[in-house]
Amino acid sequence: MAQTKQLVELKNVAHFFGQRLIFKDINLEILSGHIYILAGPNGAGKSTLLKIMAEIIAPSQGKVNLALARDRIAYLGHQTFIYSSLSALGNLNFWNSLYGLGLGEDELIQILNRVGLKTFVYEKAGNFSRGMAQRLSLARVIMLKPGLLFLDEPGTGLDKDSRGQLISEITAARKRGAGIVWITHDREDFSFADHIFFLQGKKIIFSGSGKEFSLAKAAAAEEAEGKSAF
Repeated sequence: MAQTKQLVELKNVAHFFGQRLIFKDINLEILSGHIYILAGPNGAGKSTLLKIMAEIIAPSQGKVNLALARDRIAYLGHQTFIYSSLSALGNLNFWNSLYGLGLGEDELIQILNRVGLKTFVYEKAGNFSRGMAQRLSLARVIMLKPGLLFLDEPGTGLDKDSRGQLISEITAARKRGAGIVWITHDREDFSFADHIFFLQGKKIIFSGSGKEFSLAKAAAAEEAEGKSAF
């Protein structure tokens, strides 16, 4: 097994939108070969924090150490960045050429098959549903084989089978040594993750394993139920 490496480190990070504080005192690290969940309620600042980790935006305060070159990092956000006039295969081939990957058509079709789009290889992406467009965007990310992968609610629009394919691809990326940060809501299943950060009230209120998170949630629910009894 490859040696674990630190890919991202945040030290005392804070961010403002104008005069409004989004979060502060964020200290965390992302390691290779690990899947991290960044959870929390809507409006907590999860997407902003993810963009700071990826150095898409700079923090208002604090320091970000990113250990990988840009071409080793992939970001899957709310925008799919697919071209509606191109087919599924055409979209992948565009990115294939842009990054100089040199993959053949059979290899690209195989990647589309891995995300459940084999029967839509030649269909224009403009006809795709939100879930299909999301899967095509995931195919683009898979093709790049990044060392660090940022996913902003990648399950949006996916059915149960498609989400299973997504998790399968993410766990395969972890196995080959990639670090993955996945934004989601706390109502989803976190069993596939190695570590969870929960962002709420302008700070990270929990950092630990999935098992520890489940215990913490159960304890909080029990405490809330006990208070409501009086």
